[in-house]
Amino acid sequence: SIIKEHRQELQLLIAELKDRDRELNDMVAVHQRHIRAWESDRHIILTLAERCSLLTSELNEKNATIKSLTRKLQFLESQQNDSKATLESTRQMFKELTRKVTNSSVHCQALEETNQNLHCSILELSVKTGQLQAREQELLTMLKLKDNALLETTDHITEFTSKLKKLESALRAVKSEDFCLNREQRALKLTLKELILQTNKLKDVLSEKMEENSRQEEEILHLKEENGCLRSELALAVEKEQRKDQLYQFSKSKQARIEKELSSLRQVYIKQQNDLHFLHGNSETPQDSRQ
Repeated sequence: SIIKEHRQELQLLIAELKDRDRELNDMVAVHQRHIRAWESDRHIILTLAERCSLLTSELNEKNATIKSLTRKLQFLESQQNDSKATLESTRQMFKELTRKVTNSSVHCQALEETNQNLHCSILELSVKTGQLQAREQELLTMLKLKDNALLETTDHITEFTSKLKKLESALRAVKSEDFCLNREQRALKLTLKELILQTNKLKDVLSEKMEENSRQEEEILHLKEENGCLRSELALAVEKEQRKDQLYQFSKSKQARIEKELSSLRQVYIKQQNDLHFLHGNSETPQDSRQ
């Protein structure tokens, strides 16, 4: 009866050991599945880290391109401001020249009227043609220099008109020197033509400056659009990096849980080994007693 009891106990222990062995095999299979999952997660984490480094390098390159584009945009804005300033200066110069042309045309008309009225005063004018030619050259140089020309020409013309008014009584008897006065009139017409040509040239320069300003504005708009596209790409890259960080944090938490499960499995495995040793010791004691 004792042997039967021991045999029954041994059979029960063997059945329990088989159950424990099956449980251990199941736990080992689960543990292997966890290890394979952990290896796959580790591989994914490594690939994500590589992609993260690549994206950081791309982000640095995009930042460098954005900085260069912003510098170029600032340079173009400064160039546009300079072109606007030059445009304003050319407009002012054009206004000055138009005013000078109108004044010169008015003075030419006045001189024509005075020439028609002063056919008789040409004798004394022939004596002073040298002075008038010198003053005419001074007027031409002052028109070309474009600085304080209007005041000096008005002063000279007022002196000239005053002298002509003073010489009206003495120059009525002279009609043979009409050619000199006509020549002077032709010279003034030539100066008027030169002024008109110069104004046309300034108009051409103004139109070129306007075209250049429009081209620069178009280029600035294109650069602003390109800068907006780059900023949107940068925002998308930052969002991708944040998602990758979230995935990395999730994988880290998953790895921590796996490590906790592994530690618990190790503890269970150690406890089961201790139980097996204990059961093995208990199974050896009845054999000794039988012997």
